[in-house]
Amino acid sequence: MTDAVITNSEQAIAQGSQSFATAARLFDRRTRDDAVMLYAWCRYCDDVIDGQTLGHDQTENFRDGQQQRLALLRQHTAAALGGGQTNKPVFEALRRVVDRHQIPVRHPEELLRGFEMDVVERSYATIEDMLDYCYHVAGVVGVMMAMIMGARDPHVLDRACDLGIAFQLTNIARDVVEDARAGRCYLPAEILARHGLNKIDPDDSTQRTRLHAVAVELLDLAEAYYLSANQGLASLPPRSAWAIATARRVYRAIGTKLRTAGPNAWDKRVSTTKAEKAVLLSVALGDVVRSRLRMQEVPRQGLWQRP
Repeated sequence: MTDAVITNSEQAIAQGSQSFATAARLFDRRTRDDAVMLYAWCRYCDDVIDGQTLGHDQTENFRDGQQQRLALLRQHTAAALGGGQTNKPVFEALRRVVDRHQIPVRHPEELLRGFEMDVVERSYATIEDMLDYCYHVAGVVGVMMAMIMGARDPHVLDRACDLGIAFQLTNIARDVVEDARAGRCYLPAEILARHGLNKIDPDDSTQRTRLHAVAVELLDLAEAYYLSANQGLASLPPRSAWAIATARRVYRAIGTKLRTAGPNAWDKRVSTTKAEKAVLLSVALGDVVRSRLRMQEVPRQGLWQRP
């Protein structure tokens, strides 16, 4: 019998994130179902706040009514986390996943706090401020995904959080011009000042060289989190480790393309092709093998610590 909740979730990931969709195919069936259900809820909440459809086609007046939409998301999420029935597949998906894996309710709530930062148009003065945002919109998703894969060791969850933060740092670097057009800036003022910028003008081509230097600094920071995340692969089941290693490789490749493209990096959206994803999938398998041969874990030092 077809499960409408899972079908809806599969459609969300297929259209919302080709990178994660590629990686998710490697999970065993049960893990994949739960991973895509969690993704579907996260994607839906993000879309509701941003006035988008599966991450695309943002409405011009998306800020109108954001507070009310956030309040409604919190209401439906609280009902789902409390075991209540809902007629929306994405909230039923969240309810199933949280219940099945005993995910602390504070984690979905933390993601909504991240969306609240967007609603109140929080500004980011320091790198620490930016990393706090990255945790709330992506790091905590990494934690929940790891719990779906059976992880409970806090040290392993730290590594999962690091991967989410690395993804978000890459997103911020890739989308800086697009975000500026929507009136958003996640780049901390201290980094902008270091490169002689105080405000990003998406249409000012003379800024692009300095803006690219800012993006490279973010990608350098992301690299430390990608490396830390790699240390957690050995603690995951083999198929889950391969899926996560693939997602890590694909997202990291986006950062590499952005880095090498120079100031013209934002002329078109940076992404990886199907052929590139196929190659990275094979490379990621090698990452998994090496993680299991590694004799000693590299300590996690100097990185932002999740609450």
